[in-house]
Parts: sequence; C-alpha cells; structure tokens
Amino acid sequence: MTDQPKPAGEPSPTSVYRRKLFWVALLYFSEGLPLGVFYDIFPVYFRQQGVNLADIGLLSLLGLAWTVKFLWAPAVDWVRRHRGWVAGANFGMAAVMGLFASELGFGPWVWVAIGAFTMLSATNDIATDGYTIELLTRKEYGLANGFRIGFYRVGMLTAGALLMVSGWFGWSMAYLLGAAVFVGNGLIVLFAPREPVRPGTPPGSVATELRLLRQQPLWALALALVLAGLLWPVLGPLARTAGWEAVVAVSGTWWFRGAIPVGLMFMGAGLMVTAAHGPRAALMRNGPVFGAWVELLSRPGMVAIILFILLFKLGDAAMGFMVKPFWVDSGFSNQQIGLVSVNLGLGLSIAGGLVGGWYVDRAGIFKGLWVLGLWQALSNLGYAAAAWVVPRVLPGADGIVQPADLPLVHQAAVYAASALESFTGGLGTGAFLAFLMAITSRAKATTEYAILSSIFAFSRAVAGWAGGIGAQEMGYAAYFFLTFWLSFPAYVLLGKVRAMLEQQERQEV
Repeated sequence: MTDQPKPAGEPSPTSVYRRKLFWVALLYFSEGLPLGVFYDIFPVYFRQQGVNLADIGLLSLLGLAWTVKFLWAPAVDWVRRHRGWVAGANFGMAAVMGLFASELGFGPWVWVAIGAFTMLSATNDIATDGYTIELLTRKEYGLANGFRIGFYRVGMLTAGALLMVSGWFGWSMAYLLGAAVFVGNGLIVLFAPREPVRPGTPPGSVATELRLLRQQPLWALALALVLAGLLWPVLGPLARTAGWEAVVAVSGTWWFRGAIPVGLMFMGAGLMVTAAHGPRAALMRNGPVFGAWVELLSRPGMVAIILFILLFKLGDAAMGFMVKPFWVDSGFSNQQIGLVSVNLGLGLSIAGGLVGGWYVDRAGIFKGLWVLGLWQALSNLGYAAAAWVVPRVLPGADGIVQPADLPLVHQAAVYAASALESFTGGLGTGAFLAFLMAITSRAKATTEYAILSSIFAFSRAVAGWAGGIGAQEMGYAAYFFLTFWLSFPAYVLLGKVRAMLEQQERQEV
C-alpha cells in the first residue's frame, strides 16, 4: 500500500516549521534591538557625557516598564492583532531615536524619552511573545528558542554596530540609523501571517470582570501595593527633579530605598495569593484582565516558582548593567566595545543559545535549567578576574573618561571575560525561556507570559539599579565577585520547578 499523495499546494510539515522559524527569527530581532539600545548604547553614551555610575544605574529603573507590562498585556491579549502592536511600537521607538539624534543633553527630557522607549519596547515584547507561544507547539520550543535567542542577540548585535558607528561618525548618525532600522522592522512585520485560532474558552467581558472585582476588593488592594513597590524607586529622582526637599532628605536611607518598596511588594504578592485562593476567585478565572492572574497564582507551588524566576538569572542581571561602564572605565574605545563586547560577544551568545536549545531538546527543560545555570554563573568570575587585573582609567577634569592605549594582556583579559559571559549567558537563557513557555497556558499565552517575564524583568531592573551603587562603592572586581554567589539561591527551589513542569505536561497530554 502506497502513501497517499499530499493535495496540491498543501505545504509539508517541514516547510511549515521553517516558515515558523523565519517569523520567530524576524520578530525576535525586533525584540532584541531595543534591549541592545537600552543596555549597550545608553550606558556608554551617558558615561561618555560624564554621567556618574549611580545615575546610570538609576536609569536602569526605567526598565521597570518591562516589569509592569502585565498591566496592558490583557489589552493586547484581548485585541490580538499582534502585527499591528509590534509595528506601532517600532515606529514609536524610531521617533525616540530621532529625538536622541538631536543631542539635547542630559536633562529631565531624558527620563521621559527613555521611559517612553521602554514602554514601547515592553509592548513589542508582549505582542511578540504571545504570538510566538500561540504559533509553536511544546515539541518545537527547544530549537525555536535557539532561534529566539540567536536572532534576539542579532538585534542586540545591531545595537553594537550602531555603537561602532557612533565612534566613527558621531552619536547623531548612530541614532538616525537606529531610527531607520526600527522603521524597517515595523514595516516588515506587517507581512507576518495572522494568528492561529486560539484554543480554549473565549475570554469573558471586562464589564463582568469589573463587577466581580468590586465584590473582591482584595485584588485591587493587592495590585495597588505591588505597583507602589515597583514604582517606589522612581520617587527619589522624581523628587529631586520636582524639588520635594522632604522626600530628597530621606531618599538615600536604606529603609526608603530598600525596606519600603520590598515590603510593599511582598505585602501585595501575599494578598494576591490569598485572593487567588478565595472562595469566589474561580469566577474570575475566565476574565480578560485578572483571569490569567487567578490561573497562575491558584496553581500549587506557584509562589516558589515566582521566587525561582526572580532568582535564576539574578547574578547575571546584577552584573549586566555595569559591564559597559567597566569597559569605558578600563579605557576601551567605542569601536572596541561595539566590536568585541557587543558584536563578537553576541555572536557567541547566539552560539550559546543554539547549543542551549539543542541540549534542552535532548536532556529536558529541568536538567537544562540546573546544568546550564551552572555554566551561566561562571561568566561573573571571568569579569571579576578581569576587573582585578585591569586598572581603572581616571576621568579627566570634565569627568569624561577617554580611551587609553591598553597593554595587550589587559585587552586579552577583558576579551576573554566577555567571550565567556556571552556564550554561557546564551546557554542559561535557552533553558530559562523554554521553562517560562512550558508553564504558560496556551489559552492565555500573551497575558501569562507577560506576567512571568515581568517578574523576571523586575529582578533585572532592580539588580541594575543596585549594581550602580555596588560597583561605585565596592569597585568592579569585588562587586562582580559578589554577583557570582547570587546565581545559586535559585537552586534551592528546583524541586518545585520539577513538580510544576510535570504538572503542566500532564495537563497538555
């Protein structure tokens, strides 16, 4: 008996999968470029303008937009039309890059511009992640995540190329070219295929959910506390800009900067978990806004999973925002930073992501997390050793650090640390993204993934803010060594991670 021929014009499964990978690659290039601009271009640009490390670290708090994106993720989830959201976000980011091309200096407008940039980038992330999860099956996660990481890094690599352009032709030209790339991204993504039909029950109405919410005010109180904690660190710089002397006077104290925001967030998180297990919470499970929260928080062991998400890449995040200032303070030029730290480094990250995806496909997500997580932690030791060996170049009278003629041994030490950090960071990210996708319900993919990735983005933003203070007070070498040990608290929670993965796999069978 011979196989039945396929109907004419029907694509083969291999062809369909290749098309999926093409759009995954393109969309994650669009998602990676804004992060590259934020983490690779802005820190170098502002450091060269004489902005101190603490203020650069403080700018990383504007990355909280990636943390609070769950607030408008339900709107994207409800409207869908992911292509339109991605295109609009890219056009908006192009406008911000055009504004920076005018070189207006470092003033209050910078906070507004970068805040708008990160909010647009977060919206782009929401639409891209939701679209990708709906497009792929669980068996396609491993290799597809390799492509996600790879082309996400290509987007960041493009930011490195822009950094090199700034060294040759000036910052205005670099920002204008960046704006052109964002416009191109927005135009191309409009040709992506429509979303597949969504499985599960359609979401309920907003009006019904608001009526249920009024009957359960604990949800509103919990969300208000979490948001207050997330946004609290912005109060200090806002007070300095607005001249609120009473707030400025206490903004540097440990309890204002640490105890209050952490306490608010933990109180809010505790109330959310309580509300999700309340007697009437199940009625909200199908709601378009809070339904995903109820679905996630009502799962057994979810609190431990949230802690794991916060902690798994904490060591990596705590070091990340200080790497580029370290290169500047060590005397490297824009061209060297762009070529080695960004471009060659991202090439190694792509290789690490593909190797990590391949390993996860064969060894499983759980084993991939703990094995590749160990390799990820090694990069911090590499940078700690490099910072110990390479002397810091002192800034001039204007506060600006100029490139120096570095000995080859110092260049080699930093280049080796960068290569190790890039490759092992890709390994860990491959397993981590597969884990987040695996515990996400496909029926609420956009909102649930936005919530989970927001939790991760919170640790990245706060770690970047704390990193500016830590590097300034401790010095680069001691601080980088400290971040190595921040990689391991997450391992205490691996038992809960295994249980959650097994539970989700049973539900999908």
